[in-house]
Amino acid sequence: MPDELTKSRRILVSVQETVCRLDVFLSQKFPSFSRAQIQKQIKLGKVWLNGRNVKAHHLISPGDEIVIELPAPVSPGVEPENIPLEILYEDEHILVINKPTGIITHPASGVYSGTLVNALLYHTRNLSQIGGELRPGIVHRLDKDTSGVMVVAKTNDAHRNLVAQMQSRMVKKKYLALVRGKVLLEEGEIVAPVGRHLRNRKKMAVRGGKGRLAITRYRVRERFTGYTLLEVIPETGRTHQIRVHLAFLGYPVVGDRVYGGTKEGKSPRINLSRQALHAQILGFKHPATGEYVEFQAPLPADLSAAIEILAGISNKEQLNDEGKEG
Repeated sequence: MPDELTKSRRILVSVQETVCRLDVFLSQKFPSFSRAQIQKQIKLGKVWLNGRNVKAHHLISPGDEIVIELPAPVSPGVEPENIPLEILYEDEHILVINKPTGIITHPASGVYSGTLVNALLYHTRNLSQIGGELRPGIVHRLDKDTSGVMVVAKTNDAHRNLVAQMQSRMVKKKYLALVRGKVLLEEGEIVAPVGRHLRNRKKMAVRGGKGRLAITRYRVRERFTGYTLLEVIPETGRTHQIRVHLAFLGYPVVGDRVYGGTKEGKSPRINLSRQALHAQILGFKHPATGEYVEFQAPLPADLSAAIEILAGISNKEQLNDEGKEG
């Protein structure tokens, strides 16, 4: 066992953690390092589980103590880039933006350029440092192909406050999702635990009793031929939760290449090049004033166009049906 070195980290596995492999657990805890780097440290004997060296595939359990000597981080750093930002609100504590589709929230997996963080650093150097060098200001994230409203912390105090609100489920989040299929119920709730896919670690899946609690509420906003527009409220914040839950229900998000939303079948094509998911509303208590604030991101042009096309097709078919009845 090493002495208390500056590069050594100790972790106590909590009861909330999902049972998984040691290397998977550590790569999730230290996203700045790849899984291969973590596995190398394990092979070198620089990881201890309850005081002894174990294999990378060893399953961790609640109460386990892990000590790891982290390798020196290898990264070119994150440089400011002049990438346009649509700012919905800004003060000395927070920054609220409308994230466009096609941009990664923060550097990861060797990608250090073209991310939202690069754009934020160009706009301001006043960002919280709790997330580390690769995630300054990032309190929560949206997937690359998901658009919509996000809040960024400019101070560490604001960051801690916002994270606490999210963990306590005090933050209001509302999404719009265009899904394949005709959703029969007007509204519903999906309660299904979400965890890593058993065979594809880049995907999430409903995992029975082995995933983490995940709750998603939805309401039908409009129905079209072969499609439904939903308002979706995630009560919890699991990775890919909305996409996984809607696919599990049998209504995958249109354009979702990972969870089955790309098969058009007999439905009309709407030429979307990304998943039809948009974070429309975000509401929370301002971390400095305590006043409730709410922000809304307008629907992007590509989703608006897709919905207009579907509405036109549905109206035409309805008129044809009424003509036949007459």
